[in-house]
Amino acid sequence: MTGPTPNGRWHYRRSLASRVTILTTLAVGLAVAFVAFAAFMTVRMQMQSTLDQSLLDRAQKVATYDVPLDVEVPSWALGAADIRILYFTSAGRYRTFDDFPALRLGQPELDVAAGESARSVRTLVADDGERYRVVTVPARDPGQALVLAQSLESQQRTLAKLGVVMLLFGLAGVIGAAAAGWAVARNGLRPVRRLTAAVEAIAETEDLRPLPVEGDDEVARLASAFNTMLVALAASRDRQRRLVADAGHELRTPLTSLRTNLDLLTQAGSDLPDAARNELLGDVRAQIEELTTLIGDLVELARDDPMPTAVETLHLDDIVDRALARVRRRAPGLAFEADVEPWTIVGEAPALERAVTNLLDNAAKWSPPGGTVRVRLADGELTVDDEGPGIAEADLPHVFERFWRSEESRSMPGSGLGLAIVAQVVDRHSGTVTAGAAPTGGARLTVRLPGVREPEPSVVEDGA
Repeated sequence: MTGPTPNGRWHYRRSLASRVTILTTLAVGLAVAFVAFAAFMTVRMQMQSTLDQSLLDRAQKVATYDVPLDVEVPSWALGAADIRILYFTSAGRYRTFDDFPALRLGQPELDVAAGESARSVRTLVADDGERYRVVTVPARDPGQALVLAQSLESQQRTLAKLGVVMLLFGLAGVIGAAAAGWAVARNGLRPVRRLTAAVEAIAETEDLRPLPVEGDDEVARLASAFNTMLVALAASRDRQRRLVADAGHELRTPLTSLRTNLDLLTQAGSDLPDAARNELLGDVRAQIEELTTLIGDLVELARDDPMPTAVETLHLDDIVDRALARVRRRAPGLAFEADVEPWTIVGEAPALERAVTNLLDNAAKWSPPGGTVRVRLADGELTVDDEGPGIAEADLPHVFERFWRSEESRSMPGSGLGLAIVAQVVDRHSGTVTAGAAPTGGARLTVRLPGVREPEPSVVEDGA
């Protein structure tokens, strides 16, 4: 699979199974290489140590052999036929009894012959390129040293065979690890592939039924998380469908009435009396205002997530005062009693002012002519009481639902969205809103918003 990089270039993206296989192969390969190298070095060092000890034992045996230097040492005293022997003096002269390899003996051997060193063990390369292990010990006669040399060719052949065997077994282990990693990746990722196929099917069919969850591992948790997301998507889609259906139902009535009035105006023409014309135009104007309000409320409620707005420190008492002034102009036949105490909150001024205005409009709509609307704000609790018929007990759970209207309110103007907007705004500000009965017999709507009481201004008296 390929994909563009941030700089616009394309590169190959390996699948998760291939990445698991590659990582498993690399891990096993490194482990096999480390073990093979450690084993090879251990065997090499052990073979070298065994050879050195054997040469030292033989050299010391020959050095104590009581024969003149001009007599050849018998092979049974050496214990091996491939060992070369010579006597080396501190002056650098030597005497050999066989075809001793052309080795360039040096200072370590001279030190042993001169008695300055107890022994010397090292590897030398002959003139023909062959490697020898050379051991030097003091001889029986002073000023002389016994030198034994053994070819390392057989040891090198053994190590070479051991290296080939380890390489073959290592390659087999890496290949086996790659196959095992691929099998584990395919089997382990099978639930992920099923989950991917199920999600792709949901994207194609838009069927938001929950996915089957098996076990309690990470894949099961992922499936449960997808199910939670599907539930949220289904709820959002249901809300959208209800909103569209309710909006269509609510828009149909004012649109039908508006079209009827316009048809009457068109058909009557100039024959329509002025009083009737003015009445029809007033109805048209009222219906247009109702449509405008309804569309604004729909736009407000259609947003599941609020649009970015300016959040600031606000004085809730000032917002209540402004809303009261607006509603007093709309309902001049009502009396408004207000007891507002200072309260500071953090929020969106336009949304809060609209919510408070909706509460007051609702109280004004239900209050009888000449009635009184009582507003009180204390410790962040705003209560609005009216003198209307109140809210039936069965209707209390539905008061803040979208487009819900009681039987008594269906003949009155309104769309049933005002209190739903109040509930949405209050919830967005981490508050609560409830409906109940007022002491006067009407309805009481109570809003609680978190905030702080404004401190009383301090008075500083001038001192003498």
